[in-house]
Amino acid sequence: MKYLKQALILAAVTFAAEAVKFVVPLPVPASIYGLVMLFLLLKSGILKLEQVADVGGVLLELMPLLLVSPSVSFLTALDSIQGMLLPVVIMGFVGTVVVMAATGWTAQMLIRWREKKHE
Repeated sequence: MKYLKQALILAAVTFAAEAVKFVVPLPVPASIYGLVMLFLLLKSGILKLEQVADVGGVLLELMPLLLVSPSVSFLTALDSIQGMLLPVVIMGFVGTVVVMAATGWTAQMLIRWREKKHE
């Protein structure tokens, strides 16, 4: 019963995110709205981590399985993108490096900010 309640909470947040995407005319995926909403709910204390932690853990464990389908779809489309495979691989590599660098830089800035704040 605990898992069902937690799944319903996450489903409600997902539904609300879809509704926000429908109302707000920005080109932002509903999943991003959902992540922001869930973050704000957790940070404000309206939603406690214990209320979604178990199902969240299960979903994190299933994430590699959920990514198999897009990978297989990419392989089935390999014939049609074979002519531009090198640019796609380069863009993927460069994008990954940029995201990693931006994440690292942001983390370092937050750590320095917190250290200054505690001094």
